[in-house]
Amino acid sequence: MENTLTPEALLDGVRRTKLVAIVRGTDGPAAGRAALAAMEEGFQYVEIALTTPGALEAISEVRAAAPAGCFVGAGTVLTKQDVDNVEAAGGQFVVTPSLAPSIEEAASRGIPVLAGALTPSEALEAMNRGAAAVKLFPASIGGPGYLKALRDPFPDIPFIAVGGVGLEEAAGYWGAGAIAVGLGGPLFGKVGSGGDLAPMRERARRFVALAADYHQSAAGGLR
Repeated sequence: MENTLTPEALLDGVRRTKLVAIVRGTDGPAAGRAALAAMEEGFQYVEIALTTPGALEAISEVRAAAPAGCFVGAGTVLTKQDVDNVEAAGGQFVVTPSLAPSIEEAASRGIPVLAGALTPSEALEAMNRGAAAVKLFPASIGGPGYLKALRDPFPDIPFIAVGGVGLEEAAGYWGAGAIAVGLGGPLFGKVGSGGDLAPMRERARRFVALAADYHQSAAGGLR
């Protein structure tokens, strides 16, 4: 399947929705069901971590069944072989936890990359390697204050805060300048390993509503 998601389109969409979902677990089919459930509740960008057994098959299945306007990517993409595998499976964007060789490889193919970085030097290097945005990971180490400090010298780098971000923390990161937050455990819990989807769906609706409210308030000049 042709990947029509460009880096520019991914960046625009993530800025608008303010959310990226991250599925990680021990069961590929369960992870796929969780990804689709998140999409059905309003998440447009969902990654399935390659550390999940059967992740590539799950990505293919989600790509085929995703609602219109929703996109599935792969997380923990580290090597050229990983990029090959994700592209063959139909993954539409890739996410890394670090400055991995996969960044340049995916970017050279036009595949959007959210590249993991923590320090100022890593953030700049990620963008120089072709990332569409920097995944600030783990964001919980420094919190919104650290993100704000990073943005002072790098106001043009788009940051997505990932790691330890829940409902109580999300607005703080948006307020500090994150274009989005990435949500793993606080959204999915154990559903990537076969847990009950119903509570996850409720959490997803709460995150989507929170982002929509924040976006509306920001557009109205209240934030």
